Amino acid sequence: MSNALRPAMHRALGAVSVLALAVSGPVALSSLASAEPVPASASASIFASGGDLASPEKKEIAMQIVSSAENSSLDWKAQYSYIEDIGDGRGYTAGIIGFCSGTGDMLDLVERYTKSVPDNPLADYLPALRKVDGSDSHEGLGSGFENAWKEAAGRSDFKEAQNGERDRVYFDPAVNQAKSDGLGALGQFIYYDAIVMHGPGTSQASFGGIRSAALQKAKPPSQGGDEKTYLKAFLDARRVVMKQEEAHADTSRIDTAQLVWLNDGNLDLHTPLKWKVYGDPYETG
Repeated sequence: MSNALRPAMHRALGAVSVLALAVSGPVALSSLASAEPVPASASASIFASGGDLASPEKKEIAMQIVSSAENSSLDWKAQYSYIEDIGDGRGYTAGIIGFCSGTGDMLDLVERYTKSVPDNPLADYLPALRKVDGSDSHEGLGSGFENAWKEAAGRSDFKEAQNGERDRVYFDPAVNQAKSDGLGALGQFIYYDAIVMHGPGTSQASFGGIRSAALQKAKPPSQGGDEKTYLKAFLDARRVVMKQEEAHADTSRIDTAQLVWLNDGNLDLHTPLKWKVYGDPYETG
């Protein structure tokens, strides 16, 4: 897939840092200790079935699936150095989760990284990042910033910073909410993929808005509902939101991936998995 078609996350400009929930890392189990409490009944059923997306093996698979849609590659670890403006009005898109200079999460990442590692290649660009937040401007950034990002991405401390921010803002909130809703690993992944693209929050076009729309159509298992029925309602609600924006109008990451596994009854996301995104075939496990 052309980089120009690389999907961008739909976040309300400047709102991510305010609305951010909080998320857990590729193989980091320690972050679960600070997670939101999960109802005992939901937790027991998930762990008994082996349906925990936060397990190292399942989380690695989740990263690969998202990378197939975001980067047309299963090699998500090759994306730390990725940076470009894809012309979606969000400025630069960069890194393993598509942090954007116009939506607040790139600024949050660099601020947290600089607080932890003051002497880093990106620190000098913080004033410019603060200035362009909420816009698609490159003022004060440009090729110098792009080179600094790539330089930082060669360092283990910046890779760890990207992992941590991905987990704090996206993975953990998605997985914790899915567990609270009584969902297995597939449902947890469906939530995670949605929050990656649409961002956290409660607006109609955010993850919270999509979940609210689904809850109007079906009950999750935690409320006595059928898991497949609820997840289909969630995917239907997400598809509506995706088609509202040209950059997300291709819904193959739902139709030829998540929906296929759901229809097959693979609620625990057992491997091997086969899917297609934008017509390109992938396989893992």
